[in-house]
Amino acid sequence: MSQRRGAMPSTSVTRRLLLRGSACALVGIGAAPQFLLRTATASPARGRVLVAIFQRGAVDGLAMVAPYGDPAYARVRPGIAIGPPRPGQADTARELDGLFALHPALASLGPLWSNRSLAIVHACGSPATTRSHFDAQEYMETGTPGVKSTRDGWLARTVEALPAAPSPLRAVALSPFLPRALQGDAGAVSMQSVDAFDIRSDPAGGASRAGFEALYTDTVDRWLRDRGHETFEAANTLRRAGAAKIVPANGAQYPRSPFGQALRQIAQLIRSDVGLEVAFAEVGGWDTHVAQGNERGQLANRLREFGAAIEAFTQDLGDRLADVALLTMSEFGRTVSENGSRGTDHGHGTAMLIVGGAVRGGRVYGRWPGLGDDARFEGRDLAVTTDFRTLFAEVAERHLGVPAPTALFPGWSRSGPPLGLFG
Repeated sequence: MSQRRGAMPSTSVTRRLLLRGSACALVGIGAAPQFLLRTATASPARGRVLVAIFQRGAVDGLAMVAPYGDPAYARVRPGIAIGPPRPGQADTARELDGLFALHPALASLGPLWSNRSLAIVHACGSPATTRSHFDAQEYMETGTPGVKSTRDGWLARTVEALPAAPSPLRAVALSPFLPRALQGDAGAVSMQSVDAFDIRSDPAGGASRAGFEALYTDTVDRWLRDRGHETFEAANTLRRAGAAKIVPANGAQYPRSPFGQALRQIAQLIRSDVGLEVAFAEVGGWDTHVAQGNERGQLANRLREFGAAIEAFTQDLGDRLADVALLTMSEFGRTVSENGSRGTDHGHGTAMLIVGGAVRGGRVYGRWPGLGDDARFEGRDLAVTTDFRTLFAEVAERHLGVPAPTALFPGWSRSGPPLGLFG
């Protein structure tokens, strides 16, 4: 699913032509909204960071974290069910708690489960019943299921709810465009590359970085001027911190995929102490209608790369993982039963992962509804027993310190006790 660009206020034709004809280009400016120009002459103090990962396309939580102990599981998935753990054998699921097992392709996350840095919330999702990728992603990123008129995203509101900080890099998306979750007044920026988020000069044109910055400063268009200021300040902060020069530590080896490189660069931002508080990355390829596979196949290949990237990220951070929580999300899950093409169709509930040094890991959270015919949502899907807002609000409150997390989700209030993900 492609991202939606934020709407850009109109500018004069003269100004657009002038900027388009300049001898240098602004790289990675993304879709940052207006915010006051922040100065950052020194690295901000080390603080907590939330890394949000969107698995776009609706990941099959029943394969990612397989409920092999549910008697209906293997029966309704004769061709794609993940088999029960078989200790000592290759390509076997990783036992978790007698009911659930990690997909064999996620073996790299096994040590995080063992050292209690990985927790899982199963049967998690949205109360909205849509099976449209676009609508469901919109609802999850805005935090308002069923409402399409919400102006900003829940991660943007999270940043705004935190105490003011001097860094122009409080909220960063490693993506071509600013995701819906970070759109708003928080001052988030998007970039495809940490080392390319700067001004490129054209030697033939002789334009200087300072001259191009002055061009933005002198414009009478307030939106363009503010946007230029915030991007220049973010680029200056990155350059001063030397973020692009930080190499993976502790032997971490990231996959060369876009997702692996996104996590590598988020680790650079964290380790360079540029004041990052919320980061966002995404990875697609989860819409497995045909030939999904089981222990092997297209889903296994996606999960293997996904797990390897997270493993490298945690290894790279080392003791900095104590300050970080990584949260995965997906718009909905897949059908309980496999379809006639050995795949799965759009479903309802799924599994979400939380990784971090302060996470009470080694547990699967949430009430398991079962996979029997009478337990399924609309007779076909894994029922949602944990509203995604319950999970997101707890992470915002207990990890980042947001004082009133229910306010992040307009129209919602807690209906039960917290999950207890943090000690």
